Amino acid sequence: MSEIGKWLGQRLGLADAERLPPGQHRVTTLPVLDIGIHPLVEHNDWRLAIHGLVNHSLEMSWDELQTLPQVEIIADIHCVTHWSCLDVKWSGVAVKSLLEIAQPQPEGRFVTLHSYDNYTTNLPLVALLDDEVLLAHSLNDQALSIEHGGPVRLVVPKRYFWKSAKWIKAIEIHAEDRPGFWEARGYHNEAFPWEEQRFG
Repeated sequence: MSEIGKWLGQRLGLADAERLPPGQHRVTTLPVLDIGIHPLVEHNDWRLAIHGLVNHSLEMSWDELQTLPQVEIIADIHCVTHWSCLDVKWSGVAVKSLLEIAQPQPEGRFVTLHSYDNYTTNLPLVALLDDEVLLAHSLNDQALSIEHGGPVRLVVPKRYFWKSAKWIKAIEIHAEDRPGFWEARGYHNEAFPWEEQRFG
């Protein structure tokens, strides 16, 4: 089944086993994985910058984020370490809406996502335009814990979970692709779970 077909199947009620990409097993709670640093970022100190090849650079505070339209998604999350957690509820702000304000320039085709623990990961800009890609501040109706990337993390459901940067602080838009922390260590650049793109 195609990538789109699998995601449509999730929405149309396929059995749980059919919703698991190749090589995955189901877990019932979201595991905690990171590079070993849990930065404590208070709401009053959190900032998100969108910069690089944009017409309007942004720097957004926690309070400003809360004034934007809030959305909820329910998504299946797949990790490169072979677990999948189904029907995870996230709340936050669609990244697409922020990019509409920043207005990426035509040559800005790639992004680097920067985190408060100095983690980075990369994506093509088009991946952030998906309606399900969020700056999430809530997980299953609870404020996002530090362990899960609070106060704000990126959520990119259609890629392996290492692309969903925790403790996000900046979205940098540039012309060329740049490997992030795990990509530079041999992980696949695209990270599509249904294609089992784990390693390069």
